Amino acid sequence: MKNNFLFKKQFSNIYKKASKNSEVTSQIIYGEKFKILSKRKDWLKIQTLFDHYVGYIKNEKYKKINKLTHKVYSLKAFIYSKPNNKTKSFLPFASKFSIIHEDKKFIQFDKNKWLKKKDIKNINHKEKDFLKILRLFLKTKYVWGGKTCRGIDCSALLQLFYYYNNSFYPRDTKDQIRYSTKQLKRKVFKKGDIIFWKGHVAVCIDSKKLIHAYGPEKKVLIMPIIKTIERIERTACLSIKKISSIKY
Repeated sequence: MKNNFLFKKQFSNIYKKASKNSEVTSQIIYGEKFKILSKRKDWLKIQTLFDHYVGYIKNEKYKKINKLTHKVYSLKAFIYSKPNNKTKSFLPFASKFSIIHEDKKFIQFDKNKWLKKKDIKNINHKEKDFLKILRLFLKTKYVWGGKTCRGIDCSALLQLFYYYNNSFYPRDTKDQIRYSTKQLKRKVFKKGDIIFWKGHVAVCIDSKKLIHAYGPEKKVLIMPIIKTIERIERTACLSIKKISSIKY
């Protein structure tokens, strides 16, 4: 545990190499746990503890792990410098933190940093209705490697459901396909079905529609299942690799 830390910024890019010109492969959000694999002056090579993701982040704002008590349940929870004094900063969905003080409507999680109680839940809260989480991100722009309201990709949209519920799930689609061992043969889709293509994933909200972060449309949206399957086959020459289902 000596080498384990908590990230202490809103969120930050995880890069493939120790350079801002490198590919962004994912992001790390407030309260996410990681271990440091190596240090340079301006960069840390890290491995996130939740999904074992390895990459580089800027060497800034982190601290040793302490007990986390709560997490953000809204798309973004605005930070207040004191109760009723709203700032432009926020914590993204699923950020985790400890309460150090509270009043009737607000909690304090750091020096001069408060959140509204309505935006948070206990750290052990489980949300079994995946749609409540995925729908939060409707119309959020598609960003490769993103996992916040500022931009999100298809695999992060699915992974955040599990991260919020404190359950392991891989970050990248290729690993999600391998991890989702259950192979379903569907003629009629059901709510909770996960459809995987090479490099893409979507979740069925019922027998006719799915939700996904879709690059060609540049946002998170709901689309007809059959038309989406046909479009991906026609435009990307990709057929379905696996159909699985969300585990609660």
